[in-house]
Amino acid sequence: MNWLVAPFGSELVLRGAVAGSLVALMCAIVGTWVVLRGSVFLGDAMSHGMLPGVAAASALGGNLLAGALTAALAMAYGVSVLSRTARFSSDTSIGLLLVGMLAVGVIVVSHSNSYAVDLTAFLFGDVLGVRLGDIAVLTGALVLVAVIAFVGRRAFIAATFDVRKAATLGLSPASAGIVLTVLIAVAIVASFHVVGTLLVLGLLVAPPAAATLWAHSIGRIMLLAAVVGVVSVWLGLLLSWHAATAGGASIAAVAVALFFCSAAASAVIRRAAA
Repeated sequence: MNWLVAPFGSELVLRGAVAGSLVALMCAIVGTWVVLRGSVFLGDAMSHGMLPGVAAASALGGNLLAGALTAALAMAYGVSVLSRTARFSSDTSIGLLLVGMLAVGVIVVSHSNSYAVDLTAFLFGDVLGVRLGDIAVLTGALVLVAVIAFVGRRAFIAATFDVRKAATLGLSPASAGIVLTVLIAVAIVASFHVVGTLLVLGLLVAPPAAATLWAHSIGRIMLLAAVVGVVSVWLGLLLSWHAATAGGASIAAVAVALFFCSAAASAVIRRAAA
C-alpha cells in the first residue's frame, strides 16, 4: 500500500493528479464528440496549430492561454473556410494549415533565447509544475464545457448522427459544429500546460475510444471515458514516480495502453459469446 500511496504524499504530485483528473474529465466530455464525429485529425491539428499564438504571446509578454485560444480558433476558422472550396477536402485543409501554423510557431519560438526549453514545455507539458491558479483555470474550463455540452446535447447528437434531421428540426447543425469546434479548442488550450499538445490528444481520444467498446449511449460513454481518463492520470503519475519517467508522457502512454487492453478484452468477450 505504501508503494501506491507514497507518491501522492508529495504536494507536487498530488496537485498534478488533481489537475490531470480535471483534464481527464473535460477531455471525456469533448473527446466523446471528437471520436463519434471522426474529428481526431482536427483535434490534433488544433493542438499543434496553437503554437504560433503561444509563441507570440510569450514573446510579447501576453497571456499564453489567450494566445493559444486565438490561434486554435483561427486554425478552426481556416479549416472551415478552405473546406467550403469544392477542390479541397477537409483533410487537405487541415493538413495545409497544420504544417503552416506549426512552421510559423517554430520560427517565432526559434528567436527565443530558451528555444529548446520553450518548445519542450509546449509539446510535453509539465504536470508536476501545476500551480493552484492552473487548477482554478481548469475547474472553470471544465464547468464551462460541461454546461455547454449539457445545454446543446440535442443539437450535438442530431448534428453528429443525422444532419438532415437536425436541419429539419431547426437545430442548426452548422452552428452545432461550430460550438463543438470551440469546445475542442477550449479543452486543448486549458489542458496543454498540464500534459502538452502532443499528449493532450491521448486523453482526448484514448479514453472515449475505449469507452465506445463497452457503452452504447453518449452519457455512458462520457462517464466511462471519465473513469478511464482519471485512472490513466493516477496510474501514469504512479509509474512516473517509480520509473522516473516524464509525467505527461506516462499519463498518455497509460491511456493508450488501457485502450488496447479494453479492445483486446472486448474482442475476447465477443468471440466467447459467439
